[in-house]
Amino acid sequence: MYGFSKFYRYPLPLLILSLWLLAVLLLSDQPAHGQHSVISNKEKYQSTLLVKRIMPSTLTENVRKTVLENGLTVLTKEVHTAPVVTVQVWYKVGSRNEEPGVNGIAHQLEHMMFKGTRNRPIQFGRLFSALGSDSNAFTSYDQTAYYGTVERNKLKALLVLEADRMQNSQIEPEQLASEKRVVISELQGYENSPEYRLNRAVMQAVFPHHPYGLPVGGSKADVEKFEVEQVEKYYRNFYNPDNAVLVIVGDFQTANTLETIKETFGKIPRGQEAGGRGQGAGSRGQGAGAISPSLSTHYSALTTQHSALNTQHSALGTPIVLREPGVGRLLQVVYPLPDANQPDVPALDVMDYILTEGRNSRLYQALVESGLASEVTASVTSLRESGWYEVLVTAGSKQDLKKIDSMLSSAIANVAEKGVTSEEVEQAKTQLIADVILSNRDITSQAMRLGTDETTAGDYRYTDRYLAAVRLVRPTDVVNVINKYLTKEARTVGFFEPTQKLITEVGDKPDSAQTTENFSPLAPVLPSEVMKYLPPVDLATDAIAQVLPQEFKFTNGLRILLLPDRSTPTVTLSGHIQAGTEFDPDNKAGLAAFVAENLLNGTKNKDVLNIAKVLAERGASLDFQTHREGVHIEGDSLAEDLPILLEVLADVVKNSTFPVKELELHRQQTLTDLQLELDEPSEVARRIFVQSIYPKKHPLHTFPTEESLQQIQRQDVIDFKAKHYRPDTTVLALVGDFDLDKVRSLIKNEFGDWEVSGQAPILKYPTVSMPEKIVSVNPVLPDKTQAVTYMGYTGINRYDPRFHAALVLNQILGGDTLSSRLGAEVRDRQGLSYGIYSYFQAGKNAGTFLIEMQTSPEDSSKAIASSREILQQIHQQGVTTLEVETAKRTLISNYNVSLANPEELTDRILMNEVYGLDKVELHSFTDKIQKVILDQVNQAARELLHPDKIVVVTAGPSVLAEKNIR
Repeated sequence: MYGFSKFYRYPLPLLILSLWLLAVLLLSDQPAHGQHSVISNKEKYQSTLLVKRIMPSTLTENVRKTVLENGLTVLTKEVHTAPVVTVQVWYKVGSRNEEPGVNGIAHQLEHMMFKGTRNRPIQFGRLFSALGSDSNAFTSYDQTAYYGTVERNKLKALLVLEADRMQNSQIEPEQLASEKRVVISELQGYENSPEYRLNRAVMQAVFPHHPYGLPVGGSKADVEKFEVEQVEKYYRNFYNPDNAVLVIVGDFQTANTLETIKETFGKIPRGQEAGGRGQGAGSRGQGAGAISPSLSTHYSALTTQHSALNTQHSALGTPIVLREPGVGRLLQVVYPLPDANQPDVPALDVMDYILTEGRNSRLYQALVESGLASEVTASVTSLRESGWYEVLVTAGSKQDLKKIDSMLSSAIANVAEKGVTSEEVEQAKTQLIADVILSNRDITSQAMRLGTDETTAGDYRYTDRYLAAVRLVRPTDVVNVINKYLTKEARTVGFFEPTQKLITEVGDKPDSAQTTENFSPLAPVLPSEVMKYLPPVDLATDAIAQVLPQEFKFTNGLRILLLPDRSTPTVTLSGHIQAGTEFDPDNKAGLAAFVAENLLNGTKNKDVLNIAKVLAERGASLDFQTHREGVHIEGDSLAEDLPILLEVLADVVKNSTFPVKELELHRQQTLTDLQLELDEPSEVARRIFVQSIYPKKHPLHTFPTEESLQQIQRQDVIDFKAKHYRPDTTVLALVGDFDLDKVRSLIKNEFGDWEVSGQAPILKYPTVSMPEKIVSVNPVLPDKTQAVTYMGYTGINRYDPRFHAALVLNQILGGDTLSSRLGAEVRDRQGLSYGIYSYFQAGKNAGTFLIEMQTSPEDSSKAIASSREILQQIHQQGVTTLEVETAKRTLISNYNVSLANPEELTDRILMNEVYGLDKVELHSFTDKIQKVILDQVNQAARELLHPDKIVVVTAGPSVLAEKNIR
């Protein structure tokens, strides 16, 4: 439900790092990650026009800022493209307002803000779910934010709930104890990652006297010591209207909404009037999170501290070295930077794109193409009081970190000495501007942008100014910021040297055992209590415009679905090719992914660098991800660049050549990625869970191993591509700003000559029996701090007549980590899991039912037993009418909200066609959910929930094996 954010790429976009969102798609494999001339005057002119045309109309035009008498800042932006609205409350407090000893208190309070108020002593997650709100929260360095996106008729209800918890939240001892346990479980999940541990050590060295050096989520030692009085005081100090920003974006009327805001928020007193911070909004105060006076004006002093700290490291040649359990060598370099409002930030971001964005980038060429590294990523972080540039390198197999560090330094020094070209700068600027535009297509993202700009930079118009400044960046500016900030004296270097033996495969023979738990049914969640505290809403949902995609089929069998949408000058493309891992040979598992991930590495017409350059020059993206039942194509671009995007897509699917050099480089990267995956409890649990359900020779059983990847030859790749990449098994869906007839003609010109040869391969999925009893498997990953559990069995496919009833059943069982039966008991009441969910993953040929959870090792056994008790309870006793109606309302509202997001809309259109559903399913889905009745849900519970015939896989520390979980 919660997480903390990290700033990445261009300044101030938010990536919400919520581990509960990292539920792995069981029926899919994880996708792999991943000549200079002066630019023409025409391209420069287009780049200039791009900023002038896009910036006012999509970012802050129509934004209205209002400040209430109590100091609450309100930002409103009307967007009438869909009947949905997002409400976000941003508090100007985060880990920046902490010190050692109370590290993590902002994050802990964020969790507690869902526990209820004096007026509504009920888990707020249940209220949001009942509204059908896509709600969440996060804590970052400079702010804590709470957000929800709903149908427009729920706007007032959301405002009432947010105003209530701004003033009336309760911190109860029992609830704090439970939620501290949850937070510790969350932190243990982060501790499983060597990258997280290395980053924590490096950041503490970069910021030894500033809270930016503290982990945003906190530390276990500090969290364990939090007392009710501390958390309450922190709440009183910082959660006040004069320290908050309310952002509303979507389909509403500003004047009426402002009156509602004054009614709901206007009576809440300022912080000082409530005995609050005593130093005004934005100060650190002297409460639980108080630290020394502000360092916002001390950047030069901070840089001096860094230089003094790191001179010793540099002189001795001794970077920070972590020798801890893990399987991959990591290099991290961090350079201190100024705060977000400093004029060098745009040039720093352009610099970052030149150094690390794409195959043509300087550091990718120096480190990855040379084979020294399997991956290099970087980000500029620009915050309220300071910033930093972080480079992270994953070493190639058997490569020395010192050598990589030397090459990294040389590559940066070379750029500083020889400079960058005008072409590189213009390309980076185009990519950066396009990224900003493409990341702000949905209303939730637009509100996030406004909230971040207002709380971090102090001005919601920050991105407008930033983009205008980006347009003016010159090659000399890029060289200047490299010389100014990326010096050896300023940097802090960290090495992660793994100490454990590399894992080459995962396998554990299942042991069957009947559990001995006695089921004692728990009191179910009472929906009547939820309805009692839910603010009044108009339960009649707004009608969604019944606009359907136009479908076309070419003579070669290619199917396309087109839905024009003029709301933003962008295009979203999704595609599906029936060439997934289900077709992998037993001894060459990974072949399907090998093909998909090398399509962009060269064609008959262009080499890999030319392909990358064509896309980068326009800020367009194209990616292929391999799943069990197909290869998924993802692409987006500005509307004017759609012809280029389609041209590249057609070229790579028709004419890819798979150069030997690129294949071998990819093989080494994939082998490194495999080792890293097999060090993650979630990946280990997923593999063993799937292989425990589906027997050998089943299309879903096989996973890549080092041996299988080594056996793949170039001819295997060529043959697989020729056999499975066919127009008659390909579907393309496009949503965006385009003319229907022109795009249809364009696609026909590009793909019309794609020829079909023979019949498309067909797989027959064998029937898989349920386990006869409980199967328990406990793979041990030494020295991990958090365990991951998967439990389940084979389930229904997409065509099962119980599908819609199963969705309603699942929403009640575990569709939400707070409002569901599993979430309310295992996570919220007992505090045993940071995140727990259930799924009916219904594919085209097969399906899987599963429950996923993350727990502290000592809590795994109890969490598993409690989950089985709930399964048994629902299986035997069923659910209630009110639960069914609440779940239906939630599913329908969430679905309608999702259609306002162009990426989700495009994917839904695509998959409906892949599954052979009528195109009206796009809008009839909600009718089918609405028609589900109680008897159907309870019948599905009797037929689909089997607590005594279930596979349970828990991957984590060795303590699990000692406890003999059953």
